[in-house]
Amino acid sequence: MGEHQTRRLSLLTRPQCHLCEAARDVVGRVAADLHMDWEEVSLDDDPGLIERYGEEIPVVFVDGVQRDFWQIDEARLRRILEAE
Repeated sequence: MGEHQTRRLSLLTRPQCHLCEAARDVVGRVAADLHMDWEEVSLDDDPGLIERYGEEIPVVFVDGVQRDFWQIDEARLRRILEAE
């Protein structure tokens, strides 16, 4: 990855979701280790997101591309973010 290239890391969640809590921990830990910012987006804020991802949350996006869902694999997320 180039010195000035910035990756966008997003986590799509829903309130009171136990898988989302675990995903938040994983994404937060990986982002902190790689000195990255990340954003959390609530599924409940957008009816289009509910229709598309309602049964697949949490969902991790890197640069706008869905990379993982349900149980977020920390090692795989690290590999994705460290690549390119």
